Amino acid sequence: MENFTPVSATLGGALIGLSASILLLSNGKIAGISSIVGKLVARPSKESLEKFVFFAGLLFGGILLTVLYPTAFDVKIERSIPILTFAGLLVGIGTRIGSGCTSGHGVCGLSRLSVRSLAATICFMGAGFAVATLLEGVL
Repeated sequence: MENFTPVSATLGGALIGLSASILLLSNGKIAGISSIVGKLVARPSKESLEKFVFFAGLLFGGILLTVLYPTAFDVKIERSIPILTFAGLLVGIGTRIGSGCTSGHGVCGLSRLSVRSLAATICFMGAGFAVATLLEGVL
């Protein structure tokens, strides 16, 4: 429980919910990051600038947080680069198979009471818990 930070976690969650709500209410778009990035790297369209600005805002927010609060990302990574790369590829494949990621299903889908998003989120979380538990004893 040494990393238990309920205040910052609550504020962060509220900001994520607020930004997802603003995007949905202002132009009817779901804030699914994997979909936004996937469409951004695919064929350019009239929505490419909007997607680029959204993605750039995510990156700029992280950079700004690093500048204003340098210890925010002080995390000890105990896995090798090849394992992390493989894990990232599996996550990317999973978001394609599941037609979305945790932000699309977990934040936006659940808030819209989507049964499909509930099933996807249960699968994401269950798989994450299982793999983390298995890897903790193996790697």
